Parts: sequence; structure tokens; C-alpha cells
Amino acid sequence: MPAPVRRVVLDILKPLRGPSIIDVAREVASLPGIEGVNLTVKEIDVETITLSMTIEGSDIDFTAVKEKLDLLGCVIHSVDQVVAGKKIVEEPENVEE
Repeated sequence: MPAPVRRVVLDILKPLRGPSIIDVAREVASLPGIEGVNLTVKEIDVETITLSMTIEGSDIDFTAVKEKLDLLGCVIHSVDQVVAGKKIVEEPENVEE
């Protein structure tokens, strides 16, 4: 059995029209295995909002997250971080980019 996914950080595009970011966060947070969602606005364009979404939980089903976001009219632009295993391992602060 594969290790559970504990954290996923996504870059998302959401249409300006449609559900609010509050509704998007609540809908994703209601999925099984998810304990919390942080949604941050990064940029607002004429028709879209670029969001950073951090999801944490005991066993995140990425397919279910993607399907829920699709239903809400959102598109995953990139998967920026994934943490899997028995615990969440934080990235060391001294990592150079």
C-alpha cells in the first residue's frame, strides 16, 4: 500500500466569475482525508484569479481534489509541493534556490 499524501501545494487558475474563493476552500476541505485548506490570492487578471492552495490531511486523494476543482471551474496550473509518508516533513530553511 502506498504512503498517504499529507500535503499538496497547487497553483490554480480560477475564473473571476463563479464560486468565491471561500466556496472553493470549503468544497475542497469537505473531501475525505483533508483536514485543512489554505487558499491565497497571488494575482488577479481581467478574467482569472491565480491562487496558491495548500491542502493538508491524513490521506489526500489527489484525483478527488482535481475532480472537485474541475467541477468548480478551476484549473491546476502546477503541483508545487507534495509531502507523503507517516508525518509531514518540512523543507529546511537553508535550502538555496
